[in-house]
Amino acid sequence: MANSTVKVTQTGSPIGRPADQRQTLIGLGLNKLHRTRELEDTPAVRGMINKVSHLVRVEDD
Repeated sequence: MANSTVKVTQTGSPIGRPADQRQTLIGLGLNKLHRTRELEDTPAVRGMINKVSHLVRVEDD
């Protein structure tokens, strides 16, 4: 399972959310609705996804 990836798509708006959640989306490379990024499946990335799970959709590869 080396080099496994996860697809993350932004589905919710960061407007009205705490600043740390907005920064987490930017850290994931998401800053517009329906933008998708393919990221490495690491514990750090999973933690960021969990923090903004209500704003993103995740697809495991």
